[in-house]
This record gives sequence, C-alpha cells and structure tokens, in this order.
Amino acid sequence: MKKTLHDSTIFSPGNPDYTSKRKNRSRYLLLKDNPKNILVFGIKYLITADENDDVVVKEDVSILINNGRIEEIAPVNKKSKVDLNKIDLIYDASKRGGLVVTPGFVNAHDHPPMYILRSAMALSEEEGTIEEALMSAIKLERKMTEEDFLYSTVAAFSEEQKMGITTTLSHYHTPHATFNAAVKCHHRLIDAVSIASSTDPHANPKTAEEYISSFGKKSFPSSQMIRPGLCLHYVYRADKETLAAAKKLIEKYNIILTMHLGESEMDIQKTINKFGKRPVAVLDDAGLLNKNLVLSHAVHLTIEEIKLLTKKKVGIVHLPTSNLIHKSGRLAYNYFYEYGLHERTALGTDSVMSKNRLDLLTEALQARVLHQDSKVVFYKDLFKMITSNGARIMGLGKVGKVLPGYRADLAFWKLRDRGFIPFDENDPETLIGNMITFGGRNIRDLMINGEFVISNRVHNFVLESDLLDKIQELHTNLRKRAK
Repeated sequence: MKKTLHDSTIFSPGNPDYTSKRKNRSRYLLLKDNPKNILVFGIKYLITADENDDVVVKEDVSILINNGRIEEIAPVNKKSKVDLNKIDLIYDASKRGGLVVTPGFVNAHDHPPMYILRSAMALSEEEGTIEEALMSAIKLERKMTEEDFLYSTVAAFSEEQKMGITTTLSHYHTPHATFNAAVKCHHRLIDAVSIASSTDPHANPKTAEEYISSFGKKSFPSSQMIRPGLCLHYVYRADKETLAAAKKLIEKYNIILTMHLGESEMDIQKTINKFGKRPVAVLDDAGLLNKNLVLSHAVHLTIEEIKLLTKKKVGIVHLPTSNLIHKSGRLAYNYFYEYGLHERTALGTDSVMSKNRLDLLTEALQARVLHQDSKVVFYKDLFKMITSNGARIMGLGKVGKVLPGYRADLAFWKLRDRGFIPFDENDPETLIGNMITFGGRNIRDLMINGEFVISNRVHNFVLESDLLDKIQELHTNLRKRAK
C-alpha cells in the first residue's frame, strides 16, 4: 500500500541548515542562532534599480542587514563601521569567482493553487480547441480539495523561489490555503481573494471582507510578509453592486484589486453584452481606475484606453507566454512605451496549467522576442518589470530594490556560470542582457525579509522530493475523482 505523506515529512523543522553537502562549499559563517544581523560580504556585481529607478550595476560591495531591513551598502575596500561583534551571520559572496546579487523577483500574476493541474491543458489542446481544453482543466479544478489547494500552493511558491522569486500576487478564491502555504514557505504574498469567480459560487465581497478584516489592519507596511487584496475573474463576472462594494473595500483597507481584462475579444464582448460598454469604461464608471487597480493580460485595448490607464496610474501585468499559448493576441507594447504605461507594467508567470515553468526570466526573454520589432523593449526595462515595477503597482513600498531602508529580499546567482559568462568586464551592464537572454536558471541562495529561505541550492523549509511525491499522489487521486 502506498504511504501517505504528512506535514512532518514535507516541511523542515527548526532553523535553516547553512552547511553544504559538498565539503568546504558553504559560504556561511554562523556566529549566533536565529541570525538577524547579517553581513553579505564581497558581492562582485549588484544589479538593482536605484533611487531614481535607473537600473545600475555596482561592483565589489557588501550589504549589512538588520532584522530584515537593508541598513547599509558599502564598497568592499571602504573601511567599514560594522561592529563584527554584533554580527550574527557572515555570508561570503567573494568565493569561487563571486556572485551576482539582484532583488528578489516579483511575480505580479499567478494562480498558485492550480499547480496540481500542471500542463492539464496541453494534451487536451492538441486534441481539440482551446475552449475544450479549458473546460477539461476546469472539470479537474472543480474536484480539488483543501489539501490539493494547500500543497499545490506550497509547490508553486517553492518552485518560484528556486527561480529567484520572493513575492507573488495570488489571484484565486482559496485565501486560507494560499496564506498557510506562504507561511510554510516563508514567502512574501499578496493574497487576492475573489469577489466573483467562475469556479467558486460562494465568492463575493462579504466573504472577501471577512478574510481581509481577519488581518486586523487597515494599512500594511513593507515588512508585512502577507497582505490581502481583491481579485475578479473578468468584469462581466460582476455586477454594478459588486464593483461598488469592491471600491468601498479598496478605500477602507487600502488594498489592490486585480483582474483579467482584455485577455481575449470574448471577454470584451461579454462585458459589452452585459453593461453596454467596454471593460475599461465600466471600471471608470465604477470609480475603480486608479493606482490600486492591477489588470492582467491587457491585450485587447484601444489607444484611447491605453492613454486613460496611463493617466489613472493603473498597473498592468504582461503575460507573454500565456498570451501566446492561448492565442490571446499581442499586447501593444509600442503604445505602452509611447504613452508611458510601460513604467507601470510588470511581468507575471500565470499558472502552470497551460505552461510548464514558474520563471520570470523566461517571461522577460519571451517579452523581448515578442516585441523586438518595436525597438523599444530594453533589457533594463525588462529587469524593472520583474523587480521594482511589480512592487510599485502592488503598493509594496520598500520592496523590489536593493537599497538602504528596503526589505532584504535578495537573490544570489553564481557568476561563473553558463549564461553570465562571457560578459564585457568593461561594461558589466551586459550581465543584465546575458541574464535575460539565457532565460530561467536556479539560484544559489535566496533571502526573503532577511532570512535565507534557500541555502547552497537547498530549500530550508520544504523537503522537495517528498513534496513532489505528494503532488503526484494528489494529482492521480484528482484524476480518479474527475472521471
């Protein structure tokens, strides 16, 4: 009989293990348990957007971190004011060819509980239409249990973390599963709860507020690891009362509302059939076009709508791979760039239901290739789309950059690695293009809020082999229930 895996076999107890399985390969010197004061010493190249939102590459620097916050960034050769007696952990980034450090990436659109449905549409789509493939996947989704939702989300977050992602916007209707998974994975989460769903008839503004009010807050600082939000599948799924209720919740709790919009001509037409207007106009009438609104896909927009969204400071999430796979169309990035909407555009992975990778570097490469004929897709802009832009449109404050005062969400990448090498040492900004055009890769170490979640390429809180066995078991059982 097959064993059933429980929490005790999937989640690692206790503190992170900073030792490496390979002799003398660890970069960690642990001086005190539960380290809060951390010195990251000797970073060869630090890539980040700066105070002016320009992407820069800093050479040979160290970072001092205190209680999850970046205190100081200083040149290695500068005489340090750091009192080593107060340091709990030293991370040596100078060893073995050095490292590239970036902000942790921000995934501005995902459906993490759908991880168990990985590639569920792919085979069906080969044998029929996209609509038929989608219905086949939804049939599976409607048979999912709370256990499925939890472990799917754990699998999604832990995979994203291996790809350098430290923050995720979850668009789904199971907030308790996503919340608990984020706690298990030590992941930064915007947990957008549904106010109208195609798969959950109980999703409404009242149940959404019950979840939001459980946080006991009406504002959320950058240090907050998990914060709530609202999501809506499409505008046509709501009515005027639902949109009015969403506006009140946004104003009451200062949260974001995210939704799919303009993913296809179908959702545009269904909105016109219901409201007599296009989705952007409906949202404008409802008073929802503002900096607290985040729209995903945004493929089928008119030039006038692009101008209006720019003026209202609405956030956009570009999903190039998803749009290609679903034949949704092509985002008009040249007009986004012309009118300035690219400055509030981030990238997202979407779910693995139709694709097979939760990786933002791959999305950045896809965006580069998809829009290269416009000659306005620059590597630095793509880098901001997976870091500072995502943090900006989600109102995360001091997240998404490596600067003093910002949260210590850091991704550590091996410099002496395929993809980075070779680069122009006289122009280290070439590393940005190398990183994106090489596509996805696994990071060496990952820090979220000043805590190492991945050390020496191993997840400190999730036993991945056991988790994958659990996911396969749940997926097999789900298919049996759906027959």
